[in-house]
Amino acid sequence: MTPPPLPQDAALFLDFDGCLVDIAPTPDSVTVSPELAARLDRLHARLDGALALISGRNVEDLRGRFPGFPGVIAGSHGAEMSLKPGRIDAAHGIDFDLLALHRQARELAAPHPAILVEDKPHGVALHYRADPSLRDVVEDAMRQLAGAFPGLELQPAKMAVELRPAGVRKDDALARLMTMPPFVGRMPVYAGDDLTDEPAMAAAQDQGGFAIKVGEGDSVARHRLPDPAALSRWLDEALA
Repeated sequence: MTPPPLPQDAALFLDFDGCLVDIAPTPDSVTVSPELAARLDRLHARLDGALALISGRNVEDLRGRFPGFPGVIAGSHGAEMSLKPGRIDAAHGIDFDLLALHRQARELAAPHPAILVEDKPHGVALHYRADPSLRDVVEDAMRQLAGAFPGLELQPAKMAVELRPAGVRKDDALARLMTMPPFVGRMPVYAGDDLTDEPAMAAAQDQGGFAIKVGEGDSVARHRLPDPAALSRWLDEALA
């Protein structure tokens, strides 16, 4: 079902990869157009600041891609929170050896050059987009890491598996923001494309808002758009 127009009183939460931008072969190869950056700035003004990016990427990465964005960025699935540029608060402490986690992930991936290891400030991800036949290898490797680092949990994603602190999810980030100005009292609207977005989509709907699934696949979201370009057009309609 096509989503309705963006309400005037919306609190808008947007994923990044696969939602605002197309999935790229590697995380570093994603580009942000000037049009997208300008669109987010206009949405921030239109919603009186009630706009947040909620992503599996870390905050520093996203702030670097949107250097002028004045809004909130929740990174690492909500383990990091940047309420304004220049400040990053950790919503989840690190009580494990992060460097050892990254090192062991690289050792497990080394026999398969097509596997991309993505070091994260609160975990690690292994991507097998370059060779989908390596899915089982990646899943086995990540299960080994999960056994070696108690307190971390596996999170399947598109052509990837991530290991992150248990209990860190995007719906928690949404819930936290919905208690804070300028989000409090507004209607939550969440757009995302991945399995990691599903809990936040459900949370937005449970709180009287709605969610938009971008792309294919099963989803709890009651509304759907085919790709990031379609989401951009929907967002532009709100700015017309």
